Amino acid sequence: MKHHLLTGFVLLFFWGCGQKTQNLSNIVVPEDILNQGINEITDQAMQKIIDNIASPVEVAGLLKKTGVPFNRSLLAPTSYASAYNSAFQKAAALGIFGADLGYLNMYNKTGSVIENLSAIRDIAEDLKIGQFFDFPTLKRLASSRENLDSLMFISVHSYNQMDKYLRENQRGNLSALMIAGVWVEGLYLVTQVVKQYPDKQLIEKIGEQKIILDNLMIILKNYSNDTKFNEYISDMEKIYAEFRNVKIYFEIAEPEAVEKDGKLTIIQHETSIVNMPDETLKKITAVTEEIRNKLIKI
Repeated sequence: MKHHLLTGFVLLFFWGCGQKTQNLSNIVVPEDILNQGINEITDQAMQKIIDNIASPVEVAGLLKKTGVPFNRSLLAPTSYASAYNSAFQKAAALGIFGADLGYLNMYNKTGSVIENLSAIRDIAEDLKIGQFFDFPTLKRLASSRENLDSLMFISVHSYNQMDKYLRENQRGNLSALMIAGVWVEGLYLVTQVVKQYPDKQLIEKIGEQKIILDNLMIILKNYSNDTKFNEYISDMEKIYAEFRNVKIYFEIAEPEAVEKDGKLTIIQHETSIVNMPDETLKKITAVTEEIRNKLIKI
């Protein structure tokens, strides 16, 4: 897969469908701040990490592009939403339901979208960030199959606004949970699909999550002074341990000169090569399912 090393349009969450990512090796976070508590990572470093975890809509787009049919049974049950009674649970669930919303939107499942939107609205209101979630507009758009692009745009924009507000108002721990929730659910969806449809591109995307997970762990460990976070970090480290057996190599291609708006820009192309044994994929799939199911039922 080719990546353009440019800062581009990325929102929250998982990986890009055709989206070009930045070189994550450029993100430098001092080791001595990883376990010192809340808000130690600079806003700039945090934004760089988030900018490399792309929208759940893109995840679903990749699944649909490969011809994989919609599977309703893969989605997290919204019936659990009313049972979540802590901010920790609600923030994680907000991320999980956000990933599912992207999946539903892409496959144009309007009936289920409204059910999912209702759960997201209730959780967002409980977390005092419901002002960024335009439920009436989203519900109206979901009722019309002709407004898919608008529905997806507003959905992702709403999540962006919620994430930004949390991080700017000393609630970055909830933002981290939301981001991790989307990542876990996205990985769960794709690994489950690959069990039945072992598409090469999807398998490579799973392997490339090793890079994303490295940076996601930086975010989570920033809140390790929280007991509940420590338990979650321990769970995520189970996934991290399995990804250690994934090897990613990069081949640098010739740079390309592109003229835009009268300015010459040099784009450096690179190709990533993912080496992931079948047994490693099976273990990643199993541990992801375990942790995801634990998250939606806690």
